[in-house]
Amino acid sequence: MKKTAVVTGASSGIGEATARRLAAAGYDVVAGARRRERLDALAAEVPSIRPVTLDVTSQESVEALAASLERCDVLVNNAGGALGAESVADGRPDDWQRMYDTNVLGTLRMTQALLPMLVESGDGVLVLLTSTAGLVPYEGGGGYVAAKHAQSSMAGTLRLELVGRPVRVVEIAPGMVRSEGFAVTRFRGDEAAAARVYEGVPDPLTSDDVADAIAWCVTRPAHVNIDRIVMRPRAQAAQHKVHRVSG
Repeated sequence: MKKTAVVTGASSGIGEATARRLAAAGYDVVAGARRRERLDALAAEVPSIRPVTLDVTSQESVEALAASLERCDVLVNNAGGALGAESVADGRPDDWQRMYDTNVLGTLRMTQALLPMLVESGDGVLVLLTSTAGLVPYEGGGGYVAAKHAQSSMAGTLRLELVGRPVRVVEIAPGMVRSEGFAVTRFRGDEAAAARVYEGVPDPLTSDDVADAIAWCVTRPAHVNIDRIVMRPRAQAAQHKVHRVSG
């Protein structure tokens, strides 16, 4: 029987790219997200992808997805995102709440719901898509930095708690990725502000780059755990050090 991989936030960006990549690697992929019409289009293009309407901030939605599964060998907790670039002093509590609900509690809900099946598979892989923001704070990171630090800590805690059980815990922490919608959402629809993030940066990472790393980790032999991959474009040496070229 083919293995099943569940990918959250699969309607665009890294999630969509990961769903495609795992399907190409031979998995039956359950692609979950709120934008069902985009998932349906993806499934029409890739037959081994099954679309499921999913809101990771809703316990009922997560439980409904779990109840629809016969097995789960891989869970990719990709759903998340950033809102706002204000300082901590000026941050909006409702933005922080939404980021925490999606990035942290969404990962918690999905992990709790599918962990029994991951264990039962005999070789489960639990992937948490975090960020370099979860490793190093930066000005204007605010609630996103806080949420990603929490999610990164969850990965380490899970690895300790699951040692001796047949589940690998993998953290993927990308730096600058030009993925569909991420920066636009962060800047509340201001496409000009979003474009300035990548202005002059030679070859930021793509969603496909990150999906390739996820697939590589997932397909290692069962005894090999890739604890964490930190990946940045060559032009980004650190959160605050980015090479840009003019014109």
